[in-house]
Amino acid sequence: MQGIAEFHKVSFSQFLQDSKKTGFITDETDPEIVKIVWDGIKLPVRATDGSAGYDFFLPYPFAVESEKTVTIPTGIRIDMQHGWCLMLLPRSSLGFKYGMRFMNTPPLIDSDYFYADNEGHIMAKITVSSNMCLQEGDRYMQGLLLPYGITRSDSTLGINRTGGIGSTGES
Repeated sequence: MQGIAEFHKVSFSQFLQDSKKTGFITDETDPEIVKIVWDGIKLPVRATDGSAGYDFFLPYPFAVESEKTVTIPTGIRIDMQHGWCLMLLPRSSLGFKYGMRFMNTPPLIDSDYFYADNEGHIMAKITVSSNMCLQEGDRYMQGLLLPYGITRSDSTLGINRTGGIGSTGES
């Protein structure tokens, strides 16, 4: 196996901004509390030597009601070699127990996302089919690094990435 990527935390200011956008915190939330949460963010790791996926840990506790949606700012970004991508998947136990699924199934993180205006902050927008409560530090999703190919006649649109979901199609 080869090392082709490195996880990093996004900056505190980016985490704060995205946490406000997703509603995990409000303007009234003490920034020092958010700083403590940010300081405690754990980088994704594989649970065992045979694990394919890198487990992501929740930065905050949260609850989501059946058929409701929540967006989780992970505080994580990934620097990958060109020719690789990161696919995000729910932890299988959460899929079985709560019907957890991603709204953009499966989320795919491109190698150039690291350089986006939002620092390549990975966000997880999930929904569940039965009520789910998780605690800070719980593992809730996993990332799988995958190589990808291109066509022999490949050409791109020449668009520069500026943001996240749908940003390469914006004009």
